[in-house]
Amino acid sequence: MTSENKLVSLFDGDGAICGDFGCEVVGGEAGHAGPRTILPGSTIGVLGGGQLGRMLAHAGNRLGYRFVTLDPTPDSPSGQTAAQIVAAYDDREAARELARRSDVITYEFENVNADVAAMLETESYVPQGSALLYTTQHRLREKRAIEAAGVRVAPYAEIVSLESLREAASTLGLPAVLKTATGGYDGKGQWVLREESELQSAWEEASRSGTQLVLEKFIVFDKEISVIAARSPSGEVKTFPPAENIHVHNILHLSIVPARVGTEIITEAEKLAVSIAEELGVVGLIAVELFLTADGQLFVNELAPRPHNSGHYTMEACRTSQFEQHVRAICNLPLGDPSLLTPVVMANILGEHMEPLLDWMASRDETAERLGVEPKVHLYGKAEAKHKRKMGHLNVLAPNVEAALEWISQSKIWRV
Repeated sequence: MTSENKLVSLFDGDGAICGDFGCEVVGGEAGHAGPRTILPGSTIGVLGGGQLGRMLAHAGNRLGYRFVTLDPTPDSPSGQTAAQIVAAYDDREAARELARRSDVITYEFENVNADVAAMLETESYVPQGSALLYTTQHRLREKRAIEAAGVRVAPYAEIVSLESLREAASTLGLPAVLKTATGGYDGKGQWVLREESELQSAWEEASRSGTQLVLEKFIVFDKEISVIAARSPSGEVKTFPPAENIHVHNILHLSIVPARVGTEIITEAEKLAVSIAEELGVVGLIAVELFLTADGQLFVNELAPRPHNSGHYTMEACRTSQFEQHVRAICNLPLGDPSLLTPVVMANILGEHMEPLLDWMASRDETAERLGVEPKVHLYGKAEAKHKRKMGHLNVLAPNVEAALEWISQSKIWRV
């Protein structure tokens, strides 16, 4: 996509020009030009009221910041730890109320309304801006931005018709993955195509999504890893140790740190994350998800411009958590030391795991004592424990990752 789209009637200016790599605000009064240092005692506004905002507020509160969140769900996970404005993400007046009550605004997940973020750029201080949000909300824009940063992605093609799907499948080869360009998470909005006979039915189902589509070559990978980088408005960049990620039914199950890969892969992955953070002008956190092939090649799968599930291990296992680092970055404070203090495995708790988790919490764990591990529980305060819904996580601190993995394998929590 090379054409530009003008977003109008969003605020009291002329709109925003949005192209492949982001939005440029035109007209209207700018809120606060240039980076600012936001000191403790100030209020941080958060677009989104999920668990990431909740843990962000926990970390920021300890530093002395206040929080207010905007989310359509009353008593949201974030709203339990911060003041909450209950409103839709595209409610401009609610967003303006958030701006009036905040000294700086951030977002806790990338599916908030990019148009509203562009509006807030003109009327308040949003150091992350709307450009990166706009880019990462769309797989094609994201891939082109990653390539522009000089980083490898899986070969791909834009899909606009059944015929273009057939042509791309022939060029890229099967298996391949058909994905919606917008929306989709935890495996939603994706179709793995292994045979030519599957193309038509996949096209018919995917095209009903009403969004652009992209076909990606299926990368046969040895491991999935991720790196979270933080960058401040002053240009300071730091990375957390890469995590080795294991998914079950397309949902992250485990993040293992240190990742069980060679030192040279660790170094390369961290360099790629720094390159992306600098080239895309990131402020705050950027999570870079990567595929590692058997021959040692790294391919970027996705980006997330926010705290990330695979970074939850940092809460006890690093000198600075990803959540404190995000607060430091958007407030233009010196970034904290991200060094690893202990081996750790993060394990997600889904709705079906809640009952065995609570049973485990009420009793003594002799297996943990024998293995020398210390599981730390984080629950998100969600009202209903739905099947496959992320309800919390455990950070299993251990003398080595093998001990943590052994405890997880012996636990009854994940046997449902």
